[in-house]
Amino acid sequence: MAAMKPRTGEGPMEVVKEGRSLVMKIPAEGGGRLVIEMNADEATALKAALEGVVQ
Repeated sequence: MAAMKPRTGEGPMEVVKEGRSLVMKIPAEGGGRLVIEMNADEATALKAALEGVVQ
């Protein structure tokens, strides 16, 4: 019988560094998480885009 792993699909928004990439995990409505992998340049562009709409 295979070992059962706990579901880790829910939790707070988080960003972790994995090697040269940044991995952002965003909770999704209805359960689970949206996982986005990006490099530092993409993260900087995302930051600039968000600063334009968030006060």
